[in-house]
Amino acid sequence: MTTRTVSDSNARVVGGRDQLIRYFAGGEKPIERWRIGTEHEKFVYSVGDRHAPSWDEPGGIRDLLLGLTAYGWQPVEENGKVIALTGLDGSVSLEPAGQFELSGAPLENLHLTCAETGRHLEQAKAIGDRLGLGFLGLGMWPDKARDQLPVMPKGRYAIMRRHMPRVGGLGLDMMLRTCTIQVNLDYSSEADMVKKFRVGLALQPLATALFANSPFTEGKPNGMLSFRSHIWSDTDPHRTGMLPFVFEDGFGYDRYVDYALDVPMYFVYRDGRYIDAAGLSFRDFLKGDLSVLPGELPTMEDWADHLSTAFPEVRLKTFLEMRGADGGPWNRICALPALWVGLLYDQGALDAAWDLVKRWSMDDREALRDAVPRLALDAPLPGGGKLRDIAGAVLDIAHAGLAARDRTDAGGANETGYLEPLRAVVRTGKVPAELLLDRYHGAWDGDVAPVYDEMSF
Repeated sequence: MTTRTVSDSNARVVGGRDQLIRYFAGGEKPIERWRIGTEHEKFVYSVGDRHAPSWDEPGGIRDLLLGLTAYGWQPVEENGKVIALTGLDGSVSLEPAGQFELSGAPLENLHLTCAETGRHLEQAKAIGDRLGLGFLGLGMWPDKARDQLPVMPKGRYAIMRRHMPRVGGLGLDMMLRTCTIQVNLDYSSEADMVKKFRVGLALQPLATALFANSPFTEGKPNGMLSFRSHIWSDTDPHRTGMLPFVFEDGFGYDRYVDYALDVPMYFVYRDGRYIDAAGLSFRDFLKGDLSVLPGELPTMEDWADHLSTAFPEVRLKTFLEMRGADGGPWNRICALPALWVGLLYDQGALDAAWDLVKRWSMDDREALRDAVPRLALDAPLPGGGKLRDIAGAVLDIAHAGLAARDRTDAGGANETGYLEPLRAVVRTGKVPAELLLDRYHGAWDGDVAPVYDEMSF
């Protein structure tokens, strides 16, 4: 989740609705300036007893953050406590229960973003080895109950923890027990944004299936292949989902502003602290009628904060975020941006991907999204068959898109090799969660503990 790295002093007051629309238009970039921003989370655990470390315990999350300053990372504090880092490779931040996240820098190609991932993991592991910490690549804690998990000292998380149980049954699980991989991508125009948004939403269930990696809850199979994805269906209906309006005629920046204004607020950041505004209306804020800040108007920084509190399957800021994948090991961190860059950053691939899904109705899309957490590639496909029936074709489109980009590394290899972990899923017919379940029922003999040996970085 977003971590503030600057103060709110001298912030720009919102001058009206048009300014909110221009915020999205300001993200438009010519193709030569398109970049790739990859974010990935992992669980931190104590190697000794596998507990999730708190922020302030010796050898815990605070010490992990401070240890990384040896590599040039600069600390970010909230109320005198280090809660994030900034550096040349983007930022390191904390999810609510200490899930450790790299929000990578915007980079030109997949070779650079994969190298960035490698640097981060090597640094984290080096400090982790010194502190007795390990890092687990899954979509959900395999064995931890909520009450076994710490809470990080970030003001926005306290507000969210109070509000989540009011609006859904699994919101606290989303906050405390899940990890994801996502990629942030650019658009050149409103029309380009719209087409990428539609393709991204329609094919997000396929990404969820290919990366499904959360089959255990509190040491037992949970009946799902991506329980992380299932959690979003009962988190908060006002800020999650497949956004049917994106597929309606006339969709663009203006309509997304309407959606975002209708998402209930969580907080306002003022003078170094988070003010609880959970459930209040940003529309009222625009009129100076926000009850917790009477007479005060929002700034553009408030608008950016507010946009970060909507959690649909694809999210618009000044770029598009693809949000459907479970956390996983190193090669899958590289595979997720490879899939979406291949599909969305070449016009021929984007057109081909849209041709594949454009006839699906909204009911079709919703049904597919609802089925995927349990069934993954066996989810029923609109028009008949199963999702696995188009998985290979989608990867072929992504491969063609990456080949057309022709971004090579020092050895002359292009970006298509980063799709190989997903090709392996299609070849074997089994998503990562199914392989874990096979081991649980076989070599692990009904004990989830070996997952720490097999899925740690």
